[in-house]
Amino acid sequence: MAKLDEQARVLRLLQRTGFGGAGEDALGQGGAGEGWDQALERVLDTADDPDAPSPPDLGPLPDRGKADDDTADGTRQAYRRAVREQREALTIWWLDRMTATERPWIEKRTLLWHDHWATSIQKVKSGRAMLAQNQTLRRLGAGEFRTMARAMVQDPALMLWLDASGNTAEAPNENLARELMELFVLGVGHYEEEDVRQAAAALTGWSVDRRGDGDWSARFRPQRHADGAQTVLGRRTDFTATALVDHLVAQPECPRHVASRLWARLVSADSGPSDGSLDRIADAGDLTAMVRAICEDPAFADSANVVVRQPVEYVVGTLRALGVRPARLERKARGQLLRTLSGLGQVPFAPPSVGGWPHGTAWLTTAAARVRIGFAQQTVRQGDLSAVETAPAKERPEVLARLLGVRRWSERTAAVLAGAAGEPDRAAAIALTAPEYLLHP
Repeated sequence: MAKLDEQARVLRLLQRTGFGGAGEDALGQGGAGEGWDQALERVLDTADDPDAPSPPDLGPLPDRGKADDDTADGTRQAYRRAVREQREALTIWWLDRMTATERPWIEKRTLLWHDHWATSIQKVKSGRAMLAQNQTLRRLGAGEFRTMARAMVQDPALMLWLDASGNTAEAPNENLARELMELFVLGVGHYEEEDVRQAAAALTGWSVDRRGDGDWSARFRPQRHADGAQTVLGRRTDFTATALVDHLVAQPECPRHVASRLWARLVSADSGPSDGSLDRIADAGDLTAMVRAICEDPAFADSANVVVRQPVEYVVGTLRALGVRPARLERKARGQLLRTLSGLGQVPFAPPSVGGWPHGTAWLTTAAARVRIGFAQQTVRQGDLSAVETAPAKERPEVLARLLGVRRWSERTAAVLAGAAGEPDRAAAIALTAPEYLLHP
């Protein structure tokens, strides 16, 4: 195991718990650098960022219209247009918040939990419901996993996404119960099909109250709930939704599953933790304690463990580095930004499935490379390159490395950058698509 020195370890911490690309991320606040203990405490501080951009006022959606209404076509078109506008406003706001925040781990972990409890506005069709879920994940993402799981099992957006809104005793729907076990809490192989059926019965009676003001809420209707006891993972009782979550979270497989998900994003998607490390992380306590245990694990400092930037991380890191705020872009440029994320395969609030987005090298495709080149060229034109432009040509590769939070360029990349150093825009665009920038060090 090749162990990173303290400076490189701090850089890794700030890159993997943030988005990278900003000088303060790479060197520590104040630009003078900081020790490991100081950096870890700063990152894991659970205080919110009060200066981060506030959510947009989305307002209620218009009426969907009825099939037998003569004006139904126009009404449905207006409804679809309003949903699309909410989705765009919500996405630009979150990208802007990620770009502007001085507490990037808050937004990074919210993105991580969005991937874990993957829910898409394409089916939910309510920006306000998706925003409410986003705020829940941000508020609870550093505390007890049980508290988050309790909230999410009654989250209106997740309930609609997994068809749990119409889960009745006469027609139990197994989607939420299955994903609760397989993806969210326990992981594959730690339950039986009968456990899913029994858990689905325990969750009957819940629906989403879609009020006209757009503020949806979960509602329990006792007359729709399956009477009697259910048996789930060896325990028989008349489960409530909360009791079911508590029972699942109490299983020893739960903290190990959550720890493994966190490990894949912070250490390696290809090499899992050792049994000893997994036990230590699982036993650490709440979610912040788990993250601390991961960051203090010897494998975190192993230079061989590389993490590929997800598209949102890549885009936000670039915007942070060049001082580009999504909310301040003209409408056409905002549309281009959203198309970039679509072309790269990761648009916030629209994961492809309940399993979330792929990890690792799945992002490094030829098609994605073309999209990154176009994005890099566009952002260089929009951004602030003054630090590069005012530096002597021979120093520009090193200035770009500092600006982007890259520890060092390979000999090949350094040579290409040196050849382009006379043209700051071109050199910056090359740096933004270099392998060293696509990977977290």
